[in-house]
Amino acid sequence: MGKNIVKNELPENYEELKKAANRTSNWKARYDAVEELGKYNTSQVIDILNSRLANDPVYKIQEAAYRILLEFGEDVQPPTRKKFEVIKGANKVFVRVKKSLPADHTFEEFATKLKRMRIDVYDAYEGEKGDDFKTWLQNEWSNLK
Repeated sequence: MGKNIVKNELPENYEELKKAANRTSNWKARYDAVEELGKYNTSQVIDILNSRLANDPVYKIQEAAYRILLEFGEDVQPPTRKKFEVIKGANKVFVRVKKSLPADHTFEEFATKLKRMRIDVYDAYEGEKGDDFKTWLQNEWSNLK
């Protein structure tokens, strides 16, 4: 893989990338935006990358922001993976969604309603758990009281 050429100017689609980097409902769009912004070493881009490093619920995105900031020569600390809740209060959200459904609801109904009610929570865990997401969510759901 060749080294990216870094430009010291803003990309033409900067506003679009800035929006995508902050889109809470789509971790893939945030990740792609961070990678694309990583080709432009400007103070505005560094601000966005620092924000993703400090605040993104998805570790993969924090990691990408950290790597790019290091390449830019910024003095940054590596992100630490959250051990328990990726999103604070997520378990309460899961309980609230489960209680809003009929007692005999299916896991698919739960997942659909969670996605509809709290796409930010659904998306953050999907990004964090990767291929294990559905299995993990089903396990969480079955353990809810």
